Amino acid sequence: MSASAAVDAGRFHVVLLEPEIAANAGAIGRTCVAVGAALWLVRPLGFHLDDRMVRRAGLDYWDHLDLRVVDTLDEVVAALGPDRLWWFSTRAARVYTVAEYRPGDALVFGPESRGLPWRRIEAAGPRALRIPMRPEARSLNLANAAAVGLYEAVRQAGAGPA
Repeated sequence: MSASAAVDAGRFHVVLLEPEIAANAGAIGRTCVAVGAALWLVRPLGFHLDDRMVRRAGLDYWDHLDLRVVDTLDEVVAALGPDRLWWFSTRAARVYTVAEYRPGDALVFGPESRGLPWRRIEAAGPRALRIPMRPEARSLNLANAAAVGLYEAVRQAGAGPA
């Protein structure tokens, strides 16, 4: 599906900027299906969407996924609005649980090997969030981080799955 498809403001969105690992995208897609969220993949992708690792991680859930693949992050911003994006980074100051999520919001995650660009985090101001962890852990696996953030958003909004 493309970004031109109607955006459902009643659901959450997960945005993966230049994802590199097929299995992470598959697992995140499966989590999105579980809570009714849409998944946006921003090119370039480090894998092909027909990659067996994507399918394997998503199992039979992939057919139920609201998937949008776009060329630039600006397309996501244009579709959802800049005030609906929450930027997740280990370098952000605010903890993800202090954000006030609403259906229609998007959780944005950077590539596995480098995360979001610093300029994006800086520009996001209070919309830049981190998941706290011990200093000896550099970061969480992308699929785990997306699940942590998405389930907190769903919990806060009372928009849990049926």
